[in-house]
Amino acid sequence: MTIGFAVTDDVFTRDILTVAQLNQAVGQLLEQSVPLLWVRGEVSNFTQAASGHWYFTLKDSRAAVRAVMFRSRASAVGFVPKPGDQVEVRARVSLYEARGDFQLQAEGMRRAGLGNLYEAFLRLKAELAGEGLFDAERKREPARLPRAIGVVTSLHAAALRDVLSALARRAPQVPVIIYPAPVQGADAAARLTAQVATANARAEVDTLLLVRGGGSIEDLWSFNDEQLARQVAASRIPVICGVGHETDFTIADFVADVRAPTPTAAAELACVPRAELLRTVDHAAQALVRAQRRRLDQAAQRLDRAGAQLVSPAQHLARQGDRLEALRHRLAAAWRAPQARRTARLTLLTQSLAHRAPDTARARERLQSLADRLVRAQRRLLESRGARLATAGGQLRAFDPQNTLARGYAIARGPDGAIVRDAGQLTVGQRLTLAFARGEVLADVAQVREVGHD
Repeated sequence: MTIGFAVTDDVFTRDILTVAQLNQAVGQLLEQSVPLLWVRGEVSNFTQAASGHWYFTLKDSRAAVRAVMFRSRASAVGFVPKPGDQVEVRARVSLYEARGDFQLQAEGMRRAGLGNLYEAFLRLKAELAGEGLFDAERKREPARLPRAIGVVTSLHAAALRDVLSALARRAPQVPVIIYPAPVQGADAAARLTAQVATANARAEVDTLLLVRGGGSIEDLWSFNDEQLARQVAASRIPVICGVGHETDFTIADFVADVRAPTPTAAAELACVPRAELLRTVDHAAQALVRAQRRRLDQAAQRLDRAGAQLVSPAQHLARQGDRLEALRHRLAAAWRAPQARRTARLTLLTQSLAHRAPDTARARERLQSLADRLVRAQRRLLESRGARLATAGGQLRAFDPQNTLARGYAIARGPDGAIVRDAGQLTVGQRLTLAFARGEVLADVAQVREVGHD
């Protein structure tokens, strides 16, 4: 591959450059002139910094180049390279200006010779991510106390033994149902997909483990199958995926509800340890005993207070009889005194009513007087309104154009219907409409004479 370099910056034409200026100009030249490209080589001097960035050297039999891969890019690789690994790196050429070191800034990495598989992995990952199958919102928490746990894996896999050992140690009381399927081979993906569907159809477990031990990308490829990924995403049972080692990532890891770094870790995430449950039950039992003891103590105190307030039925009846007799005397006295007060008040009210009876004769005379005044006021108002109406009618008749026409005048209108007020606006031959008191005539202008005004 031939790469052309075009120097357009005039920095190189200066007489004297500082080292920093030189390195900056060379760095800009490299970044602008060399495109993003793939480089194959062997990893050596690999270092993973505390920040998460990767620093390593990429070499072959004749040359070596330093490379850096920042944490945001390294987290998406799916594995951690080891010295001696053959890899393919997609990188930009840059210059570390502080030391003037030529280096590659890696954007992506895959194992050498597995480019097609890795590209297929990235394409499927991007497609499913675009559909939202990796979104955290759709993931569910596995049941804290499952009634049964299902395991989808091979009956001969070491991962199954690890899972069963972990479950027997942590939660021996939880039944385990195995849905056997090969984890490697031509039909492994289809069998795994079918077993996940079977577990959902039978609905006999609350949590489903999809597990396999570690291996190369080819060994784990069944867990990158699209149909398996979609079946896991559609599962009504929460799925914990524990495939490979901690650095291995598959499509099934991304779509599962929980991703475990190893099969054993998947088993540990699937249930609460029995010892922890026993401790919880023990604490709850102790709290229940303490609460029951407090309630018994409180009830005993209430019983003592109630016993101190108890009296015999005979005493209670005697007290009630005395109280009833007192109430009877009070009732009799209360009836006699108000009766006398009410009688006196009724007499006073009767006398007051007699004095306050209305004088209908005087009211009738006042009503007649007001009626007469109303009639006189109405008559004066009508006479005043009639005089105003007559005056307004006379004024209206005085301004009536018909009266003016009746005295011998006429109204001239032009062809557009507008009234002609100035003879100077007319031209010879122009047709006019003349309106008289009775009827109209059409006339043509034969001559225009203007009359001057003083």
